[in-house]
Amino acid sequence: MTVPHDTEGARELAVQASRALAAAGQRDMVWGHVSVRDPGGDGIWIKAPGWGLEEVRDDLLQLVSFDAEVLVGEGAPHKECHIHLEILRRNPDLHCVVHTHPQAAVAFAALGTPLLPISHEGALFGGADVPRFEETGGLVSTPALGRALSAALGDAPAALMPRHGLVAAGGSAAAGVMHAVLLDRACRVQLAAMAAGPVRVFSDAAEARAKREECWPESQLLAGWGHLLRKGGDGP
Repeated sequence: MTVPHDTEGARELAVQASRALAAAGQRDMVWGHVSVRDPGGDGIWIKAPGWGLEEVRDDLLQLVSFDAEVLVGEGAPHKECHIHLEILRRNPDLHCVVHTHPQAAVAFAALGTPLLPISHEGALFGGADVPRFEETGGLVSTPALGRALSAALGDAPAALMPRHGLVAAGGSAAAGVMHAVLLDRACRVQLAAMAAGPVRVFSDAAEARAKREECWPESQLLAGWGHLLRKGGDGP
């Protein structure tokens, strides 16, 4: 189960989600973070600043309130905690938010070209391109910027943040992590194709929508999540 029912479960998922992102290649020294909604409604569980995703342990977690105050844990909250707080505030069905800076996503966003469904990963967006948050390439360090990012994301599984990184969200920790991983993989595939020449073959909108339903149901997101946990040493 990747939706927590108690504090212990939320903390465990915050650690697992961090390690899974690191295993997927989304580590960026001490930058980037993933949050899990506190099941009691007190805010989010997220790693303390200054630690890499692969380093996260239970004792390095913070509980940050929706007023951006640290309720449990040490130190100040992340400057960009508003990414997580505002997305989760906007949509009560979401339980996990990811913000990372994977190189393929950053490079692809700089091209200003549509993300095409040329792979299973690209079909995650149903052939409708990927949302982009254009308001700033700097830190999302205020509630207002967090709300703007949340609006740009809308109901999509993930969005690009040109000049910065990506954001992803999900109704479970597995979905949030996998949406981030799949967006980066889709960007990487298209970059490779574009480096070889013009992209000529990709799914039309109808096929892309069908592939989204067929390839990325919750069961497949859970399968990918399980692989990442095993790869990161947190699985059975």
